Amino acid sequence: MQAAVTVTPARVPELMLGLATVRPVFLWGAPGIGKSSLVREFAESLGLECVSLLGTQLAPEDLIGVPQIRDGRSVFCPPASIARDEPYCLFLDELNAATPDVQKAFYSLILDRRVGDYELPKGSVVIGAGNRATDNALARPLASALVNRLTHVHLEASPKDWLVWAADNGIHPWITDHLTDRPGHLWSKPPKTEEPFSTPRSWHMLSDALHSFGRDLDEDTLKVLAHGTLTPAHASAFCGYVKIVRSRFGIDAVLKGDARWPHRPEERDLLYYLAESFRGRLVKELPASKEHMSAAGRQIAYRAKSLLVQLAEISVEVAQTVIAPGTDGNPVLPSWFLVEAARDMPRLVEARR
Repeated sequence: MQAAVTVTPARVPELMLGLATVRPVFLWGAPGIGKSSLVREFAESLGLECVSLLGTQLAPEDLIGVPQIRDGRSVFCPPASIARDEPYCLFLDELNAATPDVQKAFYSLILDRRVGDYELPKGSVVIGAGNRATDNALARPLASALVNRLTHVHLEASPKDWLVWAADNGIHPWITDHLTDRPGHLWSKPPKTEEPFSTPRSWHMLSDALHSFGRDLDEDTLKVLAHGTLTPAHASAFCGYVKIVRSRFGIDAVLKGDARWPHRPEERDLLYYLAESFRGRLVKELPASKEHMSAAGRQIAYRAKSLLVQLAEISVEVAQTVIAPGTDGNPVLPSWFLVEAARDMPRLVEARR
């Protein structure tokens, strides 16, 4: 299902309070974005127990129950996990990954809030969730009859929301500090190949591992942990950041001339990280127009070109990432600076071609 309108996790509790209390809701979102956590927290806020049913592990009889003979008639007895006396939150996780027969068994539960003779207690809420087919996740098309029985809410990852949550949930400070500077690394599109990719869940997993290893964590183990949970580029950037934290070596020291670009082969991930930080600093501090540029601006531009030359002497490839266009193909740095950089360092332009 394609999203016409998306919401961030911070909006979900408010929407759910108005929607899920009157009609069933389906949360759509990429793997690891936090759908399950949002549902559990919402149920807790209402004082309801959250009962989760995993669509991929269900058979129709797990919902409608098994028949028993009462007074010469067969009666279906729903399972104890569903047939409760007190109101609760029924969470149908990975509903769109369930087989068609299981999806069909949900119809009356979702629309009429009942299974056979059993009716959900007043005050109960029904919430479904699932991944999208475009996320390379296990997903089957929902039947139109089921689609029409649900209100659909599409989630998008929000670094701001996640960092607020992380501050109150013990996420490792290396991660919160890194993602504060690199919010775009919180989530990446699921790859078509079998490899780790960055999500709020994978960063949480990495945080747990960092806490587990503690201060004795060595560099090689850190690489294993980061590359085992994150998108490769994000893992390298995070390892570079940790090196900076441990060595107190940052882009400010390079800009001031107190430190040089790291040049040893084993420091290449640190070099990439600093180059990305350098690029971000230039985006913030270089004026869009050279006209009426202040003395401080001219000094920044002069220092930036000098540092680019030094960086290119170590690696033309890394230096080129500083002046490269954005993902949309448009320049990120001011055009006047790019012209001067191309004039002073033509090999950077040649490398881009």
